[in-house]
Amino acid sequence: MSLIGDKHSKETAEKAARQKELAKVTIKKDDVELIMQEMEIPRNIAELKLREHHGNVVEALIELTN
Repeated sequence: MSLIGDKHSKETAEKAARQKELAKVTIKKDDVELIMQEMEIPRNIAELKLREHHGNVVEALIELTN
């Protein structure tokens, strides 16, 4: 049972670290609005995809269309 708890704790810590790193990425409000309108997706997903691609709109759109 302790192995399961350790694995869960590790995954939670990794996820928190990733979220913290993504939060540091600067994105433009206009880019978020563009992705929201073009892809008809909620703001949180548009922001996440932009942050994952370091603010690169083209790369974020390509991932969303694939």
